[in-house]
Amino acid sequence: MDDQPQQDNNTPIFQRIKDYLLAQIAAGHWKEGDVIPSEQALVKQFGVSRMTVNRAVRELTAEAVLTRRQGSGTFVAQQKYQATLLEIKSIADEVRARGHAHRSSLQQLERARANELLAKQFDLPAGHPLFHSIIVHFENGVPIQVEDRWVNPQCAPGYMEQDFTHTTPNEYLMAAAPLQGASYSVEALMPPRDIADMLSMDARQPCLVLKRQTQSAGKVASIATMWHPGHRYQFAGSFAPGNGA
Repeated sequence: MDDQPQQDNNTPIFQRIKDYLLAQIAAGHWKEGDVIPSEQALVKQFGVSRMTVNRAVRELTAEAVLTRRQGSGTFVAQQKYQATLLEIKSIADEVRARGHAHRSSLQQLERARANELLAKQFDLPAGHPLFHSIIVHFENGVPIQVEDRWVNPQCAPGYMEQDFTHTTPNEYLMAAAPLQGASYSVEALMPPRDIADMLSMDARQPCLVLKRQTQSAGKVASIATMWHPGHRYQFAGSFAPGNGA
């Protein structure tokens, strides 16, 4: 059984097969969309019953690691990157918590004047100075978020001096403008062409769009619109009873 991981003899055989398949994917031998060896090939490789191999493949399919296509075979599933809704975290922390590599690409950083809509959202007079940034965030080299953020200079005066290739707006703002409250909405939207290009996706595919407003010291500190490719991203959350609805 070439390239099979060393396991304790007490490890069930089906689990050894699962670990082998996971190790091949993690090592990049099989990438998203690649077909894996057939069950019959795995039976021969491991010298076990078809039922044992089927259990390993079936469980990995249930865990969304693999996907089966009738008449075509079993493939490495496209990974859906995940973000939590009930906590405001840096996307870099989310990515690192999964053991993956985060990097970001700054597309735009500017001083601008609030139009009537932004002025109303920030509760500021029209024409008031604001900071504006557009950043693409990557997980293991895959673009997973375009962050379009407007910031109130009264809350974060040093925003324009930050190096957003080494820190995230969230990380800076949590230090400069401690969070007092937040509101958000999530909807599915078709991306504009420039957003689709930044996410390396077809503009005919929908995005999951998180719009979030944060408050600090009695003021609106930032308003962010975060675009995520719907076919490779999901949101998740949980709550403890008694903490409110």
